[in-house]
Amino acid sequence: MVTSLRIGVMHNTINSRFGPKPLIQADYMTGLAAGADSFWVADHLNSVLPPSMWTPKYVGAAKIIPKMDAHVEPWTMLGYLAGHNKMGRMTLGVAVTDTGRRNPAVTAQAAVTLQHLTRGRAILGIGTGEREGNEPYGVEWSKPVGRFEEAMATIRALWDSDGELVSRESPFFPLRNATFALTPYKGKWPEIWIAAHGPRMIRAAGRYGDGWFPGTTRADEYGQQLNDLRAAASDAGRDPTSITPAGIRFILTGRSQDEIDEILDSELVKLFVLNSSAKDWERHGAQHPMGPDFKGVQDLIPQLIDEESALKYAAMAPRGLVKELFAVGMPDEIVDQLSLFRDNGMRCLVVGNMGALHPKLSKSAAAMTPYVKVLRRLKKL
Repeated sequence: MVTSLRIGVMHNTINSRFGPKPLIQADYMTGLAAGADSFWVADHLNSVLPPSMWTPKYVGAAKIIPKMDAHVEPWTMLGYLAGHNKMGRMTLGVAVTDTGRRNPAVTAQAAVTLQHLTRGRAILGIGTGEREGNEPYGVEWSKPVGRFEEAMATIRALWDSDGELVSRESPFFPLRNATFALTPYKGKWPEIWIAAHGPRMIRAAGRYGDGWFPGTTRADEYGQQLNDLRAAASDAGRDPTSITPAGIRFILTGRSQDEIDEILDSELVKLFVLNSSAKDWERHGAQHPMGPDFKGVQDLIPQLIDEESALKYAAMAPRGLVKELFAVGMPDEIVDQLSLFRDNGMRCLVVGNMGALHPKLSKSAAAMTPYVKVLRRLKKL
C-alpha cells in the first residue's frame, strides 16, 4: 500500500509595491483552496539570486516586486497569518530559519509563541543557514554545523527545563542560570524539522529532528539519505519512523510547452544553478564558475555578482541541471516526477511556484492556473 503525501505551500516573503500582506495572503488562500495541509515561509535577509538581474528586462515580476532582497521577517508574518486567517487549519512553519544570526533562545521563544497562536499547529524548520545571511551582518561564518548542533542542544535544554534555571557549557551558546518559563501548548512543543544534506547534518537530524528537509532534488538520492537518517535515529535511541520525511520542490510549469521552455531558458532561472555545488555541475559535464571546490548555496554571496558576470554564468548553466533542480513540465508530468519522491519514502511535500519568474509578467500570472492543477493532483497521490 502506498502512503499518501501531505502537501504544503511555500511563500518566499518578499515585499512588494503593495506591501508584504497581499502576496502572502494570496498564496495562503491558494494553498487553502487547493486543500494543502501546511503553509511555509522562508527566512532570509536577502535573496539567493544576483539582485543585479532583478529588473523588468529579465523578469516580469520586478514590476511589482522592485527589490528581490527586500525580505520581510518570517515569524512576524506567520503571527499575522495565525491571527488574521480563521478559515482552514493549515499548519504554519518556517522553512527554514538558521542558527547563526538568531540566538536559539529567541528562536525557541518565537516557535512556542506561534505554537500558542496556531493552537498547536506550528513547525520550527531550522538549518545551518548560508554565508550570505550571516557574514555580511557580522555573524562569524565558521563551524556552521557545530554551531547548529549546539543550537539544537540549547533549544531542547530550554524546552526540557520546566521553567527551572538552566546552566550549560557551550562554545557558541552558553547558558548561565537561564530560564525558559513559556509553557508548551497543551503539553506539546512545536515540531522541529531539520534541513540536512551532508552526513553530519543527517546524523544531527536523526538525533534532534521531528521532520527532515533534504538538500537533494533527485528521488533516488532522497531514498538513500532517508535510510541514513533512519539509521542515525536508531543510533540515537529514537524510533526512526517518528521523523517525518519531507522535501521542498519548486515547480516550473505553464499553459503550454512553449511557455515552459521560455522560463526554463530565462537567465534568472538558469542562475539558480549557481546555488548547486561544483560536484553537481560536474555530473552534467560542466565546470562551476565559482571553482572546482565550490560547495553551493551555503557559500554563495549573489549580491556581489554584477549583471555582466551573471549573464556569463547563466550562459554556462547546464540545462539538465536546471531541470534537475526544479520539477519541470505540464501538470501531469510534474506529478509523475514528484510521485517518485513519495515512492522513495517522502511523506510531506512542500512546493513553491517558480512560474512567477517568467520574463513576462502576464505569463508569470498565467502560470498560477497550471500550478494550482499540480497542487490538486498531488493531493490525490
